[in-house]
Amino acid sequence: MTNTRNDAQKVLVTGATGSVGRQVVAELLARGARVRALTRNPARAGFPAEVEVVRGDLADPATLAPALDGVEAVHLIVFGGEDYAPLATGPEILARAAKAGVRRVTVLHGGGPSPLEDAVRGNEHGLEWTVLMPVEFMSNALFWADDIKTHGRVEEPFTDRVSSMVHEGDIGAVAAVALLSRDGGHHGKAHVITGPAALSVHDKVRILGAARGAEIGLVELTAEQAVERMRAQHMPQETIDFMLEVYGNTPVEGRTVATTVQDVTGRPARTFEEWAAAHADAFRAEPGQADV
Repeated sequence: MTNTRNDAQKVLVTGATGSVGRQVVAELLARGARVRALTRNPARAGFPAEVEVVRGDLADPATLAPALDGVEAVHLIVFGGEDYAPLATGPEILARAAKAGVRRVTVLHGGGPSPLEDAVRGNEHGLEWTVLMPVEFMSNALFWADDIKTHGRVEEPFTDRVSSMVHEGDIGAVAAVALLSRDGGHHGKAHVITGPAALSVHDKVRILGAARGAEIGLVELTAEQAVERMRAQHMPQETIDFMLEVYGNTPVEGRTVATTVQDVTGRPARTFEEWAAAHADAFRAEPGQADV
């Protein structure tokens, strides 16, 4: 692990109750930082007692003053509000952060163009910044859980596509190191964060089956069948188009293993086998539930 002297720095984590945000909080705590977690609903946050939970909304920067007080570093997300729309409030957030004495910012890349990320990269306040660019999350496999428990199979298009999917904990670890680093070593960097292997859908299903102790079937859908399913789930057409592009033509970054986790944290990236073993119960049928 990188030896970063943090002197009990106070760090604000926005998006703290999300799948990555919780990992950022956990990794900061493990490194001895004082953590302040921002959420729109503190009563439902569910953090350990040592985490200071505050109410605030990135879509309304006026709510952030108490959260920014006394903070040295901030982790940001690019979506906000009740509808998770792309945030256009970046310039005001960064101005308030700089005025409060914040020195470093990390921002979680949202998968496409982002006004907030652009504001972070181009800030004129002297804030050190790092962009975190993870590929597919291992936790995306949880979308298959109901079908696996009920039918014992996964139905997906483009089953030979490969992904260097990443453990959310490794995203949190890279974020924590950058947030606590006072030497400027992560300033101006866009860290592509991947797992240690590029896996096909066949690989993922096999690994999940081994973890839960029961084989899982795999049915390959045609592109047309996949579109029909997504429409039945009321996905917007732009989302359907994006998913088909990602499925059928995965970007090079999404299918190439990067050494970022090892380079930044000093330890290997966690494997999908490790993730699957930790979440195996999510894929096991409950008593009386079909699994055929």
